[in-house]
Amino acid sequence: MGIDRRGFIASGLALAGTIALPRGVWAQGSNDSAFLQARIASGELPALAQRLPQVPLVITPLSEVGRQGGDWRHALVGGGSYSMLVRYQGYEPLVRFNPDWSGLTENVAQSWSVNPDATEYTFNLRRGHKWSDGQPFTTEDVRFWYDAYFTDSQANLGSNSWWYADGKPATLEIVDEATFKVRFASPNGLFVQQLAWAQQDQLTRTPKHYLERFHIRYNPDADKLAKEQGLESWIALFQREIGMADDNTFYQNGNRPTLNAWVFLEAPGTNTEQAVAVRNPFYFKVDTAGTQLPYFDRIVYQMVADPEVLLLKALQGEIDIMDQYIATPANKPVIFDGQESGGYGLYTLKETAANVMAFQLNLNHQDPVRNALFNKLEFRQALSIAIDRQAMIDAVFIGEGAPAQPSIRPGDPLYNERLATQWTQYDPDKANAMLDAIVPNRDGDNYRLDEAGQRLSIIFEIDQTRTTFIDMFELAIPMFQAVGIDAQMRTMDRSLWETRVRRGRSYDATAHQFGANSGIAAMLDARFYVPVNNNCFYAPGWSVYFTQPTSDGAVEPPEAVKAQQQLYRDLTATGDPARQSEIMAKILENAADLFFTFGVSLPADGYGIVRKDVRNLPPEMPNSFGWPTPGPARPEQFFKA
Repeated sequence: MGIDRRGFIASGLALAGTIALPRGVWAQGSNDSAFLQARIASGELPALAQRLPQVPLVITPLSEVGRQGGDWRHALVGGGSYSMLVRYQGYEPLVRFNPDWSGLTENVAQSWSVNPDATEYTFNLRRGHKWSDGQPFTTEDVRFWYDAYFTDSQANLGSNSWWYADGKPATLEIVDEATFKVRFASPNGLFVQQLAWAQQDQLTRTPKHYLERFHIRYNPDADKLAKEQGLESWIALFQREIGMADDNTFYQNGNRPTLNAWVFLEAPGTNTEQAVAVRNPFYFKVDTAGTQLPYFDRIVYQMVADPEVLLLKALQGEIDIMDQYIATPANKPVIFDGQESGGYGLYTLKETAANVMAFQLNLNHQDPVRNALFNKLEFRQALSIAIDRQAMIDAVFIGEGAPAQPSIRPGDPLYNERLATQWTQYDPDKANAMLDAIVPNRDGDNYRLDEAGQRLSIIFEIDQTRTTFIDMFELAIPMFQAVGIDAQMRTMDRSLWETRVRRGRSYDATAHQFGANSGIAAMLDARFYVPVNNNCFYAPGWSVYFTQPTSDGAVEPPEAVKAQQQLYRDLTATGDPARQSEIMAKILENAADLFFTFGVSLPADGYGIVRKDVRNLPPEMPNSFGWPTPGPARPEQFFKA
């Protein structure tokens, strides 16, 4: 699953063509879905030929042409796991990663091109493409996103850093109803690749005809409408309806039209037992036989309270395809033994994360004493050598892995040994000595006191569905306490974690994973090496400063961090793979000096479960959020034999 940088970049800089079938092949009523027949017969829906764009996207099934019908039985764990939905039914950007992650391919956009210096991108939409409610999807929807959200200081909550070059936002030119151009003041060589990253292409998720009534510029009564719904102003209403603030909010709105293969009939949160998504009658893809995709009529998500309940359901054969929250090292023996009785098999996940877990102190803590302490490099280094990584690897990952910081994997041209291995040796005596020089005073229970004379307690706030994190912390907390740090773990539902950590500022610390450990993926998701987006939980204020330095939420970084952010701007400003590699190498070397976070191990390959009657699922896939497994493998062509 390695990514060839030169081929990857080249694929993004070339004109992408769309495979086309003769219109007569897919315009036949015989290729229509039985699931939709009643709606077609009543006149509620037009015939297939009127529902598809002029040039639909033709998908070649992985192994065999399938048939429409049936349910994909799935699950969501806890109230805050809706970010997982991009993996199953929400990955429909303009341009997407191809199934083996070696390049890009067309998707919602019929084609795209870029000028030689990567300052102008041209996108051609599919004429006749429609939202799930049958309304046209055109460049007016693109214009609406740009005007009503991206460039609107009241509506936009930040992020979208890939829409900037050299600190300046891109401009938009609408050519006609199906063609638009994005222009940058200076080169932005990774723009298309960033659009292909999970959840980063908002242009395909913003239906103007639905959202304009919630924006004051388009509806003078938007404030009144907001107050009728118990909200303070149109801003809160618009942010709720557009749903860009967080994934939970986005996927809980079943009323917003979509371009996805399935549309929610019962959105997550409306039913405590399940969420149900049904086929989009206006979906823009067909298979090579002319049958409109998706094959599955429905995705039925069981709402389960915790991973233990999910494991039981999997063993009982109630889950068709899944890996998140269930396919842990601890569960593997019982999952492996249960294959025959559960009627499922296993697939392989090639791990692409930068670490199994990264400890992240809040370097932008609002408490000045904590802020100053956490920003001491030696303090973070001491905490790093206070933990016994090998013991954690042996206990939680059954010995699979090796001590490492969040880093690039060995064998990749960008591998930096110092970044990967520094401060990984377990040495509590040295950790104690280093801490004695920083926080020497202790209380009667032998815990260290901070400069304000308070016990040095660090509360790590953790998403409770990530059971491997909890297992690692149960081992790490006594190790921190052994060197005088009153470390504590606070677990919570994912939705509360999103509020407290991703959108909060008052937490001490957290832990998370992802990032990327190789090649172009590490350039696109450099979260542990440079603070650029809201995945950088160690520096939320510095991350806002990267794109919106005048924002109320921005915190001006020290000069070394500013220099690191400028290097990342330089990286994205070139389309030359050799120059990108050169700059990324500098970023990684600097990251070793800055030591923002510390981790446990580079991940070993993982696994998932798949029912034996499911077809067209690859036996091996990358495991990544940016390549949102299994989204780029095209779930629309999965089916049951």
